Amino acid sequence: MKKKKKHLKWGRLFILLIAMILVLNLGNIARIIYPAKHTEHIKQYSAMYQVDPYLIMSIIKAESNFNATAVSQKNATGLMQIIKPTAMWLAERMELEDFQYEDIKDPELNIQMGCYYISYLLSLYDGNADTALAAYNAGEGTVDGWLANNEYSEDGKNLSYIPYPETRHYITKVNNNQKVYRALYKLSDSGQIIDSK
Repeated sequence: MKKKKKHLKWGRLFILLIAMILVLNLGNIARIIYPAKHTEHIKQYSAMYQVDPYLIMSIIKAESNFNATAVSQKNATGLMQIIKPTAMWLAERMELEDFQYEDIKDPELNIQMGCYYISYLLSLYDGNADTALAAYNAGEGTVDGWLANNEYSEDGKNLSYIPYPETRHYITKVNNNQKVYRALYKLSDSGQIIDSK
């Protein structure tokens, strides 16, 4: 009987020890699931174009999971999954000389163009992040059509309903990612990860 109680005591201690290890490593596991790469460029260009770096990290997570060579079924390319017509339009607006679409695979350039585009969309939609994200995912023309339709927008400025399930899911995913990135990482002024919370 004493031996059985001793085994139960050690069994409980072992379970408690495993539980403590799991709890202590949850942050590390979360950082594997939510990677943070190219943070110097994210911090630099989000500051330049006045957008939240955690929003940019969250978009990159949703778009490519930080895979700089990712190409979608719609031929969107790079970290922030920018399609060719948008990239060419951005390059012209940003006055990028000798830009070739293949350049979009460069992480720094992709982040710069993505930050510029998000800044533009936020400005276009009066700082409404959800509407800007809808336009990033579904296109400005589509979102402008939704805003003009009283089934989807009561005031012509905010979306009360998004008819594309993919876009609704995308906005939710990016917003959830942003909460996780804010909880997991603290960035220095130079963009280095200075603290894993």
